[in-house]
Amino acid sequence: MGADNIFSGLKVVDLASFIAGPSAAVILSDFGADVIKVEPPSGDLWRTGHKIPPQPQSKDAYPFHLANRNKRSIALDLKAPSAQPVLERLVKWADVLIVNTPHPARKRLKLEYDDVAQWNPRLIYADLTGFGEKGPDADLPGFDITAYWARSGLLSMTRDAGVPPTWPVAGSGDNATAVGLYAAIVTALYRRERIGKGSYVTTSLLAEGVWSASVFIQAALCEANFFGLHDRTHPANAALNVYRASDGTWFVLIVTPDKLAAVAKAIGREDLLGDPRFSDPAKLMQNMPQLTAILDEVFGSQPMSHWYEVFNRVHVTFGAVRGPQEVIADPQLRLNDIVVPLEGAGGNLQSTVSSPIQVHDVTKVPARRAPEIGEHNEEVLRELGFDAKQIEGLRTGGAIPHVGHLEEAPTGGGR
Repeated sequence: MGADNIFSGLKVVDLASFIAGPSAAVILSDFGADVIKVEPPSGDLWRTGHKIPPQPQSKDAYPFHLANRNKRSIALDLKAPSAQPVLERLVKWADVLIVNTPHPARKRLKLEYDDVAQWNPRLIYADLTGFGEKGPDADLPGFDITAYWARSGLLSMTRDAGVPPTWPVAGSGDNATAVGLYAAIVTALYRRERIGKGSYVTTSLLAEGVWSASVFIQAALCEANFFGLHDRTHPANAALNVYRASDGTWFVLIVTPDKLAAVAKAIGREDLLGDPRFSDPAKLMQNMPQLTAILDEVFGSQPMSHWYEVFNRVHVTFGAVRGPQEVIADPQLRLNDIVVPLEGAGGNLQSTVSSPIQVHDVTKVPARRAPEIGEHNEEVLRELGFDAKQIEGLRTGGAIPHVGHLEEAPTGGGR
């Protein structure tokens, strides 16, 4: 890790599982932080995420590498009494501790903020929950699909009229939440620079979901009149709709009022501007389905490549709807370091998605494969000051697994 990285020297203990917490640690690692992932001897369950439908199936553990690259791993059974000295030294070593264990279990494991802050008053304790720390559902388990998507209202709104809620892309809410948790950590680090004290920071999947849906949630707060669910053939606004080109490509079109005349001219339908069905605002609202049908016919007459040129010529906002296999071929991804090389993972894992933050004149740490379960046990424990005899005592006491007894980690490849 180069000395010019922003977080070089920053020490992070990642006690979180699955996606949101570990992904916040990944962002820190991208800018040089030393991240130790602490897993149970059986490993983080997300190591098998590539085998759980409806995630795309692969022999490569692509989800785990995405959320855990650039880290070192130790396998530690926090339920073992002999694990407490290891936890204490990890906390004393760390600048940041990331935890998403449900609070009832956290209390039993002595992992609450008051338990660990006594060991390190400069610690940034980053707490991630499903539904927040207070209220009747504070202790409910939460995944992004339940807390971020469903509970926040997002899932009810991201669908067309007349169809049931769909199943969102796995991890989409988690990764958005990871950026929020990262922001909380960085805010606390800045505060520590100013006053010399650590902080307890927190966010939840629910809070992040409501923030993502906040335009409509704010509308509900002020009792605004909702148009109802989107109906493509009967839209609230035909200028903000989804259309299909002759080659079958769907695209999102956003024509702001100042662009209406230019777009009408560009598509060869200037007559629509003077059409009495559409020129009067009151009549326009009644005739949105008719206008949509006309635009369907126009846009269905030419392929997407034609409309790409037309819309670019008049500087109108649009976006072709792409599937994952098309997205990865987009030159914008590699030219803007959105997709970067991944070192050491093996198999088909030659590249990965970088975190969405770039700082000019700062080069991110090259992405390296995720660790095997407990791969760095000896290395980390010795750094924490445990000698060979003490390490053997930890094995005997059940805090760490015996060599050769670690679960096989399905992460593929090696250094």
